[in-house]
Amino acid sequence: MKCVIRTSIILIIIASMPAAQAQLSRTTTKVGTTVAQFLKIGAGARAVAMGGSAAAMDGDIYSIYWNPGSLSRMRTPGEASFNHTQWLADIDYNYVASGLTVDGFGTLGLSVTSLTMPEEIVRTEINPEGDGRRWSYSAFSMGLSYARTLTDRFSIGFTAKYIHEGIWNMSSSGFAFDIGTIYTTTFNGLKIGASISNFGTRMRLDGQDISFNNVPSGQQGSGPQNVQSIYKTEAYDIPLQFRIGLAMDVLNVDAIRATASVDATHPNDNVEYVNSGLEVAYDEMFFVRAGYNSLFNENAEQGLTWGVGLYFQVTNLNGIKVDYAFADYGKLKDVQYVSVSVTY
Repeated sequence: MKCVIRTSIILIIIASMPAAQAQLSRTTTKVGTTVAQFLKIGAGARAVAMGGSAAAMDGDIYSIYWNPGSLSRMRTPGEASFNHTQWLADIDYNYVASGLTVDGFGTLGLSVTSLTMPEEIVRTEINPEGDGRRWSYSAFSMGLSYARTLTDRFSIGFTAKYIHEGIWNMSSSGFAFDIGTIYTTTFNGLKIGASISNFGTRMRLDGQDISFNNVPSGQQGSGPQNVQSIYKTEAYDIPLQFRIGLAMDVLNVDAIRATASVDATHPNDNVEYVNSGLEVAYDEMFFVRAGYNSLFNENAEQGLTWGVGLYFQVTNLNGIKVDYAFADYGKLKDVQYVSVSVTY
């Protein structure tokens, strides 16, 4: 078993080395060089309220997004949740996830992410007020996860997902994998988590808007006429992210628990940054959270986050969780998250 643990950790380190070397050697941030940017929007009000520092946090179905290795550490055998966010520029972001632990097998999870925006009129140079047509953008992702606790301290998990983006008459699709591990140390229950998200294929736009009729000779009436042709579109990477985090209960007295967490994130399209957060719980029923997102990223608009949560426990297993988070985006509009979960 120790050999399995060591092998898993080594694989994660090796997988992150090429990206780390590229990051250290480059002189630009590479912002805007990846597609499927909706994959970078944090999921779950609890994690967002803690500044997005959730790589080493457990007990939450949203670990599917932050670190699938934590999925096997849900507080109940099953949980289902829905997260709605009115994102920037009136964009709707929704995330649905559910998980179930099967004795002797592990924990299975399913997640669906969707991003939609209101329709806009098509404006052209000739028709600046609109030509009667409308366009829209949408994005979609579906993932299937599996996690297992290999020892009483070490867990590992995986997610395979399908990604789709569409804008007007064009669309692109791809596949990606997430892998994560979490280890509980003997030092005051300190947890160490690491994950790699969105390791997958490149995506290329395709559709009817790149088709056109061509006259190879360049002159009408001579040579081949109206040859069916297409424009060549480039393929782009999806936003690969490597996270490593720490989480520990800094206070656990009577009915009060305080958990501090910190994450270091290494993306393939930006500079490294640090997220940090704190969760204070009373009787595991009332929760207050605060955090800070994108420390050491001077150009980031993200910053202070905070939120609250309430857990209505019906039976030993069944209950309802309601979480709220507020995220400050500086010059941009503030974003608010609401998550509703059912445990079973």
